[in-house]
Amino acid sequence: MKIGKREFDTKNNIYIMGILNVTPDSFSDGGKYNKLYYAKHHVEQMLNEGADIIDIGGESTRPGAMMVSADEELERVIPVVRMIKEEFDVPVSVDTYKSRVAEAVMQNGCDMINDIWGLKFDAFMGGTIARTGAVCCLMHNQKKAEYNDFIYDVYQDLKGIAEHAIACGIPREKIILDPGVGFAKDTEQNLEICNKLRIFNRLGFPVLLGTSRKSFIGNTLHMPVDQRLEGTLATTVMAVLSGTAFVRVHDVEANKRIIQMTKAILDADKTGF
Repeated sequence: MKIGKREFDTKNNIYIMGILNVTPDSFSDGGKYNKLYYAKHHVEQMLNEGADIIDIGGESTRPGAMMVSADEELERVIPVVRMIKEEFDVPVSVDTYKSRVAEAVMQNGCDMINDIWGLKFDAFMGGTIARTGAVCCLMHNQKKAEYNDFIYDVYQDLKGIAEHAIACGIPREKIILDPGVGFAKDTEQNLEICNKLRIFNRLGFPVLLGTSRKSFIGNTLHMPVDQRLEGTLATTVMAVLSGTAFVRVHDVEANKRIIQMTKAILDADKTGF
């Protein structure tokens, strides 16, 4: 898979998407990086720590967050997209579900669209992504956490999302799928997604896991948002073991190290037993 100028071997490696929220109200780091200077410094830090992609968020998607207009979202993300493309050599993703935002950021150098609604929110999103040539990450999401057979339902929904994307003209090789941890799922369901990640590889697309600092970790460990690193790292180990292609995280260095260590252990099996 090619994202921007870089080739990603998604069948044999796992890559880190570093989170850059330029919002005042994101659940973990809202208000920290919504000034250009601080955003630039944080991008530099994440790249030094091993990030492979930078994912910019201009609207908080935490539960209860207020939706912002496309104009406001663009005011937040366009300067950051331009800055990163001018200052750094790294693929850039923008986390948006609005086709107008997707179109504008692609015109300003963005390489990838990360849509938390899997093309379902905006009827024009699929065509926009196809027309601009963007890589896309499409996530499972729904309005209510209602399922007949949880894992099967998520699997089938992701399959339908991918089929719709292809029907819109998006090439298969430009599609990543995300099972949507933390969206329309309770704590036990989020844990089950992490347990059964390998199942989603059967869809035939690279899989992205986004668990960093999320509430299901806090609920499991009874820890506030600033003490969920170890829980996040456990999910990253599960991602490596399952053949997941990408993890989307806040703490790049720690996740990079645990990926390297887990892969070293797996690669040490030379006996054939």
